[in-house]
Parts: sequence; structure tokens; C-alpha cells
Amino acid sequence: MKQPSKSSEHLSDALVPAAFVTMAVLNKIGAENNLSLTLIRVLGILWDRRLRMAELADRLGLKKSTMTGLVSRAEQRGLLARAPNAEDDRAIDVFLTNEGAVLVERLRAQTQRGLGALTSSLSVSDQRQLADLLWRMLESPKG
Repeated sequence: MKQPSKSSEHLSDALVPAAFVTMAVLNKIGAENNLSLTLIRVLGILWDRRLRMAELADRLGLKKSTMTGLVSRAEQRGLLARAPNAEDDRAIDVFLTNEGAVLVERLRAQTQRGLGALTSSLSVSDQRQLADLLWRMLESPKG
């Protein structure tokens, strides 16, 4: 088995506490808005798209029955809606309602404020570079 390099260890040692701080901010925001972390993830995924239920469940790593219950509860709160998929009559799409979209904008603002303390010591250029690197890392094929 290949040993991790010192640079990858250094990176992991930085990413883990950054993830913990990020999760703490998201958990606090969830508690303030009576939202589970999973529902925050759903809202975040759907903020700019409409997805099939099965695709959403796959992205979250959830079973179909768990996804159905989560979406049902969010529908009752007026945050999400379901409709037949335009291309496949057997598939159901999930999307944000207007109320859900308003909530997502509020959550995004709260998240930006909450994480601002973490990134405030970085220059605008460094913040942009970090964002670009994180997006590139997240979009790379998982191995």
C-alpha cells in the first residue's frame, strides 16, 4: 500500500478541522431554522435545479424510502414539491417551492456570515483561489 506523502498528510490535517468548523456552522444554522443537516443538503442541492427523486437519493446516499419520507416532511412544510418527470412518466422530480427558494437564500446568507470568520483573514485573491481549488477538488473524479 502506498504511503501518504507529507504534503497530502498536511492537506488532510488542514481539511479535517476545516470540515469540522464548517459542519458546526451548518449544524448551528440547522438548529436555528429547525432543519436537519440532511434537509439542508437537499435544499442546497435543489437550489438551482430540479432532480428526479432517485437521483437525489443517490447524491445523498439515501434509500428510496428514507428519501420519500424526507421529501414528504419538507412538502408538508411548504419547502419542496414533487411532479412527474417530463421525459419519463415513471419518474418523479423534486424541486424547491417559492417558500423553499426564499429559505435557501436565507440559509446561504447565514452560511456566508457564519463561515466569514473562517475566511476573513484571507485576502480576496486568496479566497477566490481557495474557492477555485475546492471546486476543482470536488468536481474531480472520485477514486
